[in-house]
Amino acid sequence: MLISLSAKNKTGFVDGSITKPITAGSTLRAWERCNSMMISWMLGVLDQNIARSVLYFKTVREIWLNLEERYGTASGTMLFSLQQSLFEIRQGSENISGYYTKMKMLWHQLDSLDPLPICGCTNCTCEINKKLVKSQEDRRLVEFLMKLNEGFEIIRGNILLMSPLPSISQAYRLLLQEESHKRLYQNVNISQANSEDTMAFGSRRNFEDRFKSQNTQNRHNFGDTRRTNSFFCDHCKMTGHTMQRCYKLHGYPPNGRNDKRQAAVVQISDEEPHKDPLDNVSFTAA
Repeated sequence: MLISLSAKNKTGFVDGSITKPITAGSTLRAWERCNSMMISWMLGVLDQNIARSVLYFKTVREIWLNLEERYGTASGTMLFSLQQSLFEIRQGSENISGYYTKMKMLWHQLDSLDPLPICGCTNCTCEINKKLVKSQEDRRLVEFLMKLNEGFEIIRGNILLMSPLPSISQAYRLLLQEESHKRLYQNVNISQANSEDTMAFGSRRNFEDRFKSQNTQNRHNFGDTRRTNSFFCDHCKMTGHTMQRCYKLHGYPPNGRNDKRQAAVVQISDEEPHKDPLDNVSFTAA
């Protein structure tokens, strides 16, 4: 609400710096118009039950003081809830950006309820305010680093070794860079693993194809040999052909081998290599 009022240059009406003019005139009418306009703004953004409780106040300053009295003081229950949330929060499945945003929101709420004390000395030289802010920031930096996931040990150690400790914003930028580097490294490993799996699958497929082709050829050759050896000639008592194609019965082809002696030697040597092929050859007087 303060941000909205400040954007319209109307914060003087709620902090009491712009008071109601005493004398009637154009200044009083302008003040009343601005006061009524701001009352309507507040009633529009407040909860309905809260708006009813401040509906009959005459000035926006009175509404502001009443709301501040009722809700502006720090509550022990709210402080306990914020501290418990800070204690229980972990990075978990969140990335660095989401985890940092959650912590930042809780820190801001805690600052609004329990702000740091401010030195009010005139011409103060102790710089106590700066020291308090630095001390609070160092504690929050350690709290932020403690609850990171596993895998950030190295960058966390490097940050803690810095002297003085960096601000939370600087540590946040370093962690973002480390997270980007880890994500890039994981993507490269996944790509390499996929390439290796593809190559292994291709090699296996090639081996299986060659094995199937070889088995098919072997079955084909075995089938041809078995089919050829299944023929038997009842005339010459040899395998490999039938009587319909027996050269001894039907004669040898014109350009083929017609030497019966050589044919007998070849056939007998194929079936019975231990016998002499000339044992069955007879000689005539011619």
